[in-house]
Amino acid sequence: MTEVSILAGRLQQRAAEDQYDRIFIRDLILDCHIGVYEEEKGVTQKVGFSIEAAVSPEISSRHDQIAEVPSYDNLVEAVHATLAEGHINLVETMAEHICAQILEDNRIVWVRVRIDKLERGPAAVGVEIVRPRGSGRHRVF
Repeated sequence: MTEVSILAGRLQQRAAEDQYDRIFIRDLILDCHIGVYEEEKGVTQKVGFSIEAAVSPEISSRHDQIAEVPSYDNLVEAVHATLAEGHINLVETMAEHICAQILEDNRIVWVRVRIDKLERGPAAVGVEIVRPRGSGRHRVF
């Protein structure tokens, strides 16, 4: 794959993403049981969560009621439900679990989850994943 085709693909993805309304949370900081290394087990670490979810174009709040649309509260609930599962070794696994829960809502078209481990290394480290509905990559754990 050439560099030009990679850039073209990224531009197409960005254009597709711009077609949707989005809900988001940014920089939600929580104490989490996460890590594959022995020194990370049995302790919590500060972890940052930023999540963005695209809402299907057919969805709108016609009567100004929260039940009509997905809410950023749903994004926070997905994080808390994942953390309630107990210790998770990998941030990649944590991100997949959060995506899977958010994509259970059929009104969500795609979701982006960014997780920053704030206490490892000289700066934040982590992962960011994007999962579209129907990609086959998300599943309920």
